[in-house]
Amino acid sequence: MKAITYRAFGPAAEVLQLEELPAPSPDHGEVLVEVSFTGVNPSDVKTRTRGQPGLTGFPWDYIIPHSDGSGVISAVGEGVPSSRIGERVWIWNGQFRRACGTAAQQITLPAAQAVPLPDEVSLETGAVLGIPGLTACHAVFGQGEVSGKTVLVQGGAGTVGILAVQLAKWGGARVIATCGAQGSDRARRAGADTVLDYRAEDLADQVLTANGGNPVDLIVEVEFGSNIDTDAQVIAENGRIAAYGSAREMSPKLPFMPLLFKAVTVEIILVYLLSTAERDRAIRRLNDALEAQVLKFDIQKVYNISEACAAHQAVEAGAREGAVLIRLNGS
Repeated sequence: MKAITYRAFGPAAEVLQLEELPAPSPDHGEVLVEVSFTGVNPSDVKTRTRGQPGLTGFPWDYIIPHSDGSGVISAVGEGVPSSRIGERVWIWNGQFRRACGTAAQQITLPAAQAVPLPDEVSLETGAVLGIPGLTACHAVFGQGEVSGKTVLVQGGAGTVGILAVQLAKWGGARVIATCGAQGSDRARRAGADTVLDYRAEDLADQVLTANGGNPVDLIVEVEFGSNIDTDAQVIAENGRIAAYGSAREMSPKLPFMPLLFKAVTVEIILVYLLSTAERDRAIRRLNDALEAQVLKFDIQKVYNISEACAAHQAVEAGAREGAVLIRLNGS
């Protein structure tokens, strides 16, 4: 099989390569997936440049990157029903704490990590569901329903943010999104009731005004460290801040007193480490949204397998207007 690999951490142009490797076979409880598309996420880029937290040195002979992907089950190991052969699936945690991820024409992994894909959902969309889809779904619904509430989505035009806007709106919430000027139309098309410029000096006042002078119930947060002062001003008593990123300020200073006297719950989300119950709930809710056809997935570009370096560089450059995928079979 063809696989995208690297054997040392470093820049994409220096370490990524296309190799021919032996095809894997599923062990007990595993499935073999013929991977159609693999998704390239910022975390894949970070892992390629500096490794995974908790692992020292270069932990394996080589790494096949990427956590997200989609494809068709072609074989099953002992203990897995043969009826799953031929099933279209999407994959989560493909390369988390293991050497071989979804950037290969075939992957074996525990059967639970290959989730059936509804018939009406494309394989391209399936490759976006792992990190972006589950992160957005857990951020919005992780502590219950949002019907009748107001949700602020900071970074509402990003890959996770745009899904959070759609999910919150589907869940019956009023949605306020912040983003740059280039993403404002995307956030509006996704269903945001109000779209604000995240750079506005009076952003907190604008958020409160957009909600009739009232604080918001939930904040889905992409830049926790940079935005926590604003978040503390606009969050309601007993509100929740669901933070999944803080790239600009990794050591934030918390305004503890405002958060304390509102009894705010701050939840740091790492989608790789969702509990089984949390992940199962998120998968069910995400599947319901897919079957209801309420989600639109923006895909910026699909690269061929030989263009892995360019795909990684596109993600590393940021300012994306959708997911970045690599086609593995049929290219």
